[in-house]
Amino acid sequence: MHASTVRTLLVRGMIAGLLAGLCAFVLAYVAGEPSVRDSIAQEELSSAPAHQHGGEEHQEGAAAAGEEEEEEELVSRPVQSTFGLATGVLVYGVALGGIAALVFAVCLGRIGRVGPRATAALLAGAAFVTVYLVPFLKYPANPPAVGNPDTIGKRTTLFFLMIVLSVLLAVVAVIAGRRLAPRLGNWNAAVAAGGGYVVAVAVACLVLPANTDAIPATFPAALLWEFRLASIAVQALLWTAFGLIFGALAERALRPGEAASVAADSAAAPVRTAG
Repeated sequence: MHASTVRTLLVRGMIAGLLAGLCAFVLAYVAGEPSVRDSIAQEELSSAPAHQHGGEEHQEGAAAAGEEEEEEELVSRPVQSTFGLATGVLVYGVALGGIAALVFAVCLGRIGRVGPRATAALLAGAAFVTVYLVPFLKYPANPPAVGNPDTIGKRTTLFFLMIVLSVLLAVVAVIAGRRLAPRLGNWNAAVAAGGGYVVAVAVACLVLPANTDAIPATFPAALLWEFRLASIAVQALLWTAFGLIFGALAERALRPGEAASVAADSAAAPVRTAG
């Protein structure tokens, strides 16, 4: 594939990521923000009795601490839930869109006789599973009111470590599936590779430490699951929209017959190497 084509795909991938991020932002604001607001209100409600105990000195100290926290708050909550949320989701979408476009350029013609739209859809589905869903099963998302703030760094590190392991294991599974295909056939090789990925992920989940931050017993379970379901829905919409939008843009970007020639070159490459 020519460098100019890869550059075009990269730009269109970032555009698709931006549009997908816009869709995800709307869902995050409509379905996710209410649970975030309720979680913050729940945290304030549960901490209120603690500030009411003690004498005047304790109350004055709590008031002073509250004033300091308000002074340290550089961005208000309304700004965080609108412009802050939009900026984060859109930047996230553009970045992942660019990375996915580069992966698409490498995968096109190497995962079977499928066109650009199908390749983009398969890539988006695989990215959703490996980058988000599998790490989520080990370290599910929690609203702001859940978890010790002092352990945010540790929890973030473990979550990203799980992402890296999931992606690497997926790459190994794809390579293993391609090598097993000549002996087992495409279907059996895909099943074997997928089963190996599931087993490897299960082992990784057992080896990695669990999240030690216990969910408070007073925190509503319905609110917790509402937040988690909204988180999954936002990511699912992001990758679904990206796969559909980028598939259409990539198909228009590729010159007539270029996808077929890429597939032919990819299929012939192992033969030339073996020779």
